[in-house]
Formats: sequence, C-alpha cells, structure tokens
Amino acid sequence: MSRVDVYRMIIRRAASAGLDVEVCCHTFRATGITVHRKNGGTLEAAQTMADHASPRTTMLYDHSGDEITLDEVERIAI
Repeated sequence: MSRVDVYRMIIRRAASAGLDVEVCCHTFRATGITVHRKNGGTLEAAQTMADHASPRTTMLYDHSGDEITLDEVERIAI
C-alpha cells in the first residue's frame, strides 16, 4: 500500500466518522502517543512503539501536558 493510499483511507475514515478537521497519519501517531502517556505509559515505551531514534522526537507528538488548569489562568493579573 502506498503512502497516498494510506492518506486517502484516513481521509475517508475521518469523513465517515463526521470529522471535518484535517487529519493525517501523524494525527493518529500523536493521538496514540498522547493517550499512552496520559494513561501512565513511559516516554521510553512510546518512543519504542513509534520507532523514534530520539525521545525528543517522541516528545513532539506528546500533547498530554497541553491542558491549561484554572490555577494557571488565575495567575493572569490585570
């Protein structure tokens, strides 16, 4: 299967799921790594599963720390 075929399959699946956002293979990679980390998985295991040579690359896909807490918002003083 070519990379173009994979991309077309992902677009079809996203459309059939009702997603109107742009998705690609990296979307699923980032989601998998993020969910793995949120569920207590280690960076090393995520790196191995993603077949990354460097943990820094894996960290680019890890969005588990992207949530802003109310405490952080309340630090804004005007």
